[in-house]
Amino acid sequence: MSKAARWLLGVSVAGLVLGDAAWAQQAADPATDSDVLQEVVVTARRRAENLKDVPVAVTAISADQLQAQGSVNLTDLEYKSPNTTVQVARGSNSTLIAFIRGVGQQDPLWGFEPGVGLYVDDVYIARPQGAVLDIYDVSRIEVLRGPQGTLYGRNTIGGAIKYVTRDMTDQPTANARVEIGSYNEHNVILSGSTPLSEKFAIGGAVAIYRHDGYGHNLYTGADQYNKDVVAGRISAEFKPTEKFTIKVAADQTNDMSNAKSGHRETATPAGAAPLPDDYDTMAGVGDHNFVTNRGMSLTAEWQLSDQWLLKAISAYRDGYTQTNIDFDNLPQPYLDVPAWYKDHQFSQEVQAVYTGERLQGVAGIYYMDATAAGAFDTDVQNLGLSILTSGSVKTKSIAGFTDLSYDITDDLKVSLGGRYTNDDKTGSVYRAYYLGIRSPMFGGRQQAPFSIRTNYTNDRSFGEFTPRASVSYKLTPDVTGYVSYSKGFKSGGFDMRGDAVLTPDTVKGYNPETVNSYEVGLKGDYLDRRLTLNLAGFYADYSGQQVTTQVPTATGIASFVDNAGASHIYGLEFEAVAKLTRQLTAQANVGYTLAQFDKFLSYDLTSRQYVDVANTRGFQNTPKWTTGFTLSYLLPFDDKSTLNSSASVSYRSFTQLYDTASILDQPGYTLLDLNFIWTSADDHWQVGLHAKNLTDERYRVGGYPFGGATYANSFAAYYGPPRTITGTIGLHF
Repeated sequence: MSKAARWLLGVSVAGLVLGDAAWAQQAADPATDSDVLQEVVVTARRRAENLKDVPVAVTAISADQLQAQGSVNLTDLEYKSPNTTVQVARGSNSTLIAFIRGVGQQDPLWGFEPGVGLYVDDVYIARPQGAVLDIYDVSRIEVLRGPQGTLYGRNTIGGAIKYVTRDMTDQPTANARVEIGSYNEHNVILSGSTPLSEKFAIGGAVAIYRHDGYGHNLYTGADQYNKDVVAGRISAEFKPTEKFTIKVAADQTNDMSNAKSGHRETATPAGAAPLPDDYDTMAGVGDHNFVTNRGMSLTAEWQLSDQWLLKAISAYRDGYTQTNIDFDNLPQPYLDVPAWYKDHQFSQEVQAVYTGERLQGVAGIYYMDATAAGAFDTDVQNLGLSILTSGSVKTKSIAGFTDLSYDITDDLKVSLGGRYTNDDKTGSVYRAYYLGIRSPMFGGRQQAPFSIRTNYTNDRSFGEFTPRASVSYKLTPDVTGYVSYSKGFKSGGFDMRGDAVLTPDTVKGYNPETVNSYEVGLKGDYLDRRLTLNLAGFYADYSGQQVTTQVPTATGIASFVDNAGASHIYGLEFEAVAKLTRQLTAQANVGYTLAQFDKFLSYDLTSRQYVDVANTRGFQNTPKWTTGFTLSYLLPFDDKSTLNSSASVSYRSFTQLYDTASILDQPGYTLLDLNFIWTSADDHWQVGLHAKNLTDERYRVGGYPFGGATYANSFAAYYGPPRTITGTIGLHF
């Protein structure tokens, strides 16, 4: 028997034993209604279902849970969902980097595809810039782990994150929250909705987030790691008949925080030691930064009959980024990068959802037309030159999909699905050397380049069929076991940094990558719904793995995006919620991932040959262990008000930030949070106190490794937030 088969069989046996034990527990200990856990409804399969009936590993976090635990933005998800990494990209304030079960994409440059799909109300967010969404006006967030290629399509090879905004109600509602905290934090969040008639309602939200820097740029005097963000969302709902609904929404986020430079981890060329404060820098590239991200969507739903629902989702989004990244974190331009990016996308999806007595399913067509473009200088003082890189990638994607579930018996269900995706891409890349610091595009003197390294336009098409199959069986009325198979696909493309002189094959682009994932799981409620346990084990074959590498050379920097990797990934995930008493609740999650390269082809610039270096490479942003535990206590007072107090501890084991080990790698670390929320008896007032990272841990979430004298031996690290304490006052009516 293969190693993978033994792994999955072991998890299956464990699940069956646990299921039998749960049956005995349920029969032994009845509970009152006030003691039970609430059922969780998710839309992981594009239709509303009870979480325990979905044969997919899903973490669902409600708005109440997010608020009770002081969650600020999407990066908090990595402490609430096992085997999940969600971080702010190195050198940015609001660009998203996400990995699930070892699969993702660290490089957020335009034209590169993310490995974890982000959706806001079923609208796919194609670009990572501005995608570190602040949590406001939210109903719930779902983290779908493992490939979601059948229902969610392209670039969900690692999984998907669904940000579901709050629905409007048939009564006027209004919410206001003010937050005051460490580092002069002062935030205001307002939201509300109101019906204007029986058939028409409007709603909206606005959020202003500001705080001073955790550190300072000691060269320019500017704040480091500050926040200056304004975000808003408006929506309208029109229901001309009971069976037809139109929802229109628009949102915009402006991030005006300073450019974020890293902390230099090595001595300066003059021999000065690294700065004592991890949040300080001496970067001289400039502090200007601006990111805007906005979009509009229209969703129409038509209930054709009791069984059929027709749904259409039309959306347009665009974004623009202007920023400065200082790789060396010194006043001199040893390695400075001023840059701008822009993108826009139009998408259209039509779904037909069927809900019958034994057959349920969804089928649809998806279309997207998107363009991502940008430019940046690479200023290298020691070479006396600037490398201008610019270009664009145009993508037209069309897909057809279906996913059907059939109840063979009341306990036994099978599900089959498939999706075919075709991407047509046009890539244009221009790369040239200019004498001096800054090319003409970024304010340098007007001159012709002395060396054009890359100048091409090429077209490629990529197509893939991504099937899914699962079998689930109710071991008891409250416990379900399942086995599933799914395939994920991430499109190929063109390397926007490619140097055709050093690597001539860059003009051909790179191919897609795929994952074949096998999963076995158990979901259920025990002890008369006072305990919920979800267990999943998975094995994945990862092939054609796209690896981004940048290698310093004597005349510049060589960039590679190659289908260099093939690997296998094992993992185990455990999630539990327990109602220990009427007032005391415990939540826990544990993730284990063992990811190993079977092949890793690295291009040798001297021999112009690929060399297999798999035994010297490791997975990036994939700790072997992730754990989280929260204990919450609800204290009722005589006046019917309540105090909800919670303590959360999370642990992430050693994490390699790049596939090659370096001094930037992060040892294991533990974070401790404390939260207190008082709620008035009429539910109109809330007062909260939130302490995050109480022990003031210093931990790296990103970095840039550019060793060697030419680049001033630059190793720059970016750190997660320090200890912060925030007080909140909220009003709801």
